[in-house]
Amino acid sequence: MSTNQMPRVGQLAPAEGDLEPTRSSAPLTLTAALLGFALICLDASVVNVALPAIGSALGGGMSGLQWVVDAYTLAFAALMLSTGAFSDRAGASRAFALGTTVFTLASAACGLAPNLPALIGARVVQGVAAAVVLPASLALVRQAYREPARRARAVAAWAAGGSLAVALGPVAGGALTTVWDWRGIFFVNLPVGAAILALLVRAPRSRPRPAPLDLPGQLTAVAALVSLTFAVIEGGTAGRAALAVAVLAGAAFLRIEARRPHPVVPLGLFRDRTVATAVAVGSAVSVAFYSMVFVFSLFFQQVQGHSALYAGLMFLPMTGLIGVTNVVAGKLAGRYGPRLPMLVGQPLAVAGLLLLLYVDAGTPPALVSVLLVPLALGCALTVPPLTAAMMDAVPAERAGLAAGVLNSARQVAGGLGIAVFGALLGHGFQAGMRWSLAVGAALLTVTFALSFRLAGRSARTS
Repeated sequence: MSTNQMPRVGQLAPAEGDLEPTRSSAPLTLTAALLGFALICLDASVVNVALPAIGSALGGGMSGLQWVVDAYTLAFAALMLSTGAFSDRAGASRAFALGTTVFTLASAACGLAPNLPALIGARVVQGVAAAVVLPASLALVRQAYREPARRARAVAAWAAGGSLAVALGPVAGGALTTVWDWRGIFFVNLPVGAAILALLVRAPRSRPRPAPLDLPGQLTAVAALVSLTFAVIEGGTAGRAALAVAVLAGAAFLRIEARRPHPVVPLGLFRDRTVATAVAVGSAVSVAFYSMVFVFSLFFQQVQGHSALYAGLMFLPMTGLIGVTNVVAGKLAGRYGPRLPMLVGQPLAVAGLLLLLYVDAGTPPALVSVLLVPLALGCALTVPPLTAAMMDAVPAERAGLAAGVLNSARQVAGGLGIAVFGALLGHGFQAGMRWSLAVGAALLTVTFALSFRLAGRSARTS
């Protein structure tokens, strides 16, 4: 998960009954929230480099490896639609403690998994817990820093923690897998989870607040997404049956959302062309970025025969530039509006994907590492402006909900991209890799054309 996926819940003020944070407790609360966000970002990327080792130890083939990634991603994405409301109802501090505890226990279950089904099941639980941790962690930061200037700096630090985790994920995964074992990528979460819970003792307690939950909409969304992913990954007769279930669940979801007074996904949001464009571009970027990390993690190890650590290091130039580029993109969007950096970023990402079409088993790994950089830079230039554009397009009171929709769409797109591209790789790695690159480039070309619909200059005056 990219750190650009920060939910915009900062507009939601804490309830007046919340305990007033002290100056001494605020830094501890921020540290706990930052570590929690970094932990769930790390687990979205750290596992990719360990996939060949997991496959060797537990079996399962390509489809099994896809589920190890997608079990986490889909649970995270689908439930993020509702966990902001859950955090309000339970109180941010309780929700964060609960999510961290469950995530830590699920990490232990992943590390102890005796077989692939057990690992996939534990990854689902991790994803559910991560969906609770994300909005609750940001709500805690908001609660701990009441002064706007200090709060802005705290939120920036919180986001930077996620950026660092995303950048270090492949390297950490490779190092732990090589020096320890693939199980180490999960066991390392245990002391971090314990430290977060210890820090949380000093966090101000949040009072529960009423917030509507759309359980029928949430359940049908989960059914549709899981069934669709199953259909893509598994194929065959079972896949066709799952596709039918996905269509029925999707139709039920749309019908429910059209009638609910407080839908989990307000369909009216998509009547705004800026919102629709932002979701489309964000989804295409996620398909291109996350799926390529998955594909090239396997390429470095299974095709070129390198170690997990070596593969992780090959991603460092790509991921290490993301945080800096995010900052540049935000400044460009503030000065020139969101369209300009998006119109620069997407063609850059497309160019990177097209250059990678020439990669084969004999290409020097260092060259592949360099060729991955334009893709990363293009994606990092695109996401902050599209997020800002979407936030500007919705009323302030709906910003948290809109951000949840955007982030969920991006996570779902990334998960489905891995499912589709993994299926393509199963029919021959080299041909499947090239088809994956071509599909990613085609999607970004379409969304590049859509981006011309955005305003040329930000409507903000500040």
